[in-house]
Amino acid sequence: MTFLCYPKCTTCQKAKKWLDENHIAYELRDIKAETPTYDELSAWSRRSGLPLKKFFNTSGLLYKSMQLKDKLPGMSEDEMLKLLATDGMLIKRPLLVGDGLVLVGFKEAQWTERLNTKEARP
Repeated sequence: MTFLCYPKCTTCQKAKKWLDENHIAYELRDIKAETPTYDELSAWSRRSGLPLKKFFNTSGLLYKSMQLKDKLPGMSEDEMLKLLATDGMLIKRPLLVGDGLVLVGFKEAQWTERLNTKEARP
């Protein structure tokens, strides 16, 4: 699995700690230093089953400064993917990508369920 995060992000730090505590192996990728490509984002979006809008970091400074809240509704999926691929700080994080699995943002209960960790087992 690949764990895409921004090391200074507190939510990413919590997710990384959770992965480590649950002994889940992953390859770490700094989302700012190595921004996901158009093709990666397109594939992950399809695999996740989520609308592409869910991949935007709506609480980020860049999102707000670009006034994307008002612009996204009028953008095509192609335009959104191109925009996301320009800067990792536009992408909601962390992202956990594995075989048949794409988790956007860190929600412990969801990660526990989807990754079938010991806490999820009866």
